[in-house]
Amino acid sequence: MSEPIRINKRIAELGLASRREADALIAAGSVLVNGRPAVTGEKVSPSDTIEVRGSSAKEKLYLAYYKGRGIITHSPAANETDIATRLKTDYDLTDVYPVGRLDKDSEGLIILTNDGRVTGPLLDPAQGNSKVYEVTVDKPINNHFLKHMASGVNIEGYVTKPADIEKKTNVRFLLALTEGKKHQIRRMCAALGYQVESLKRVQILNIELGKLKPNQYRKLSGSELKTFLKTLGVS
Repeated sequence: MSEPIRINKRIAELGLASRREADALIAAGSVLVNGRPAVTGEKVSPSDTIEVRGSSAKEKLYLAYYKGRGIITHSPAANETDIATRLKTDYDLTDVYPVGRLDKDSEGLIILTNDGRVTGPLLDPAQGNSKVYEVTVDKPINNHFLKHMASGVNIEGYVTKPADIEKKTNVRFLLALTEGKKHQIRRMCAALGYQVESLKRVQILNIELGKLKPNQYRKLSGSELKTFLKTLGVS
């Protein structure tokens, strides 16, 4: 029989909220355990019935989504459009959120989910999760550029971690990063005398963008989803 666990962890496992969100819901009196108000820090067993008032234990959803250029991931200004607005307008989809960010001028793959368990492990830089980008620059790539992009580039006093790079054409390459500093690829290229003309994220861990077009999504399932969750330690 499974050992009792803290209630915020159990709520996260159910996909109802992240642990931090669960603590806030408990403090607000919105969580019931076997019909009574939950207590912060209490432990629950698998046999206990947990209810979040104003919410229901919906199916956990995991989507691969293509964010187009010009779309904001989170918190748009008055004249901008974000992912949530596009999902609501085009698909009437409101119960998933983007994990992580992509710059306004960048495009490509982002994971959408309602499972709060994946956010921490996917975004934690210590996990070394691989993300692959297809990059086009403004002039022909030389060996000096390839060597330094792979071994590390000094961007304003910080040397980037080693990365895998694959040259595709004279001006286009694939770059696999295990970190995500702000505007990192653009800053790396600029430090070496290049300007990025287009930047597309094509893979996160084992999830590939594939044939998706801007503002399209596909549901993750089967072995693809199982591998993704196992890598994050939330299977």
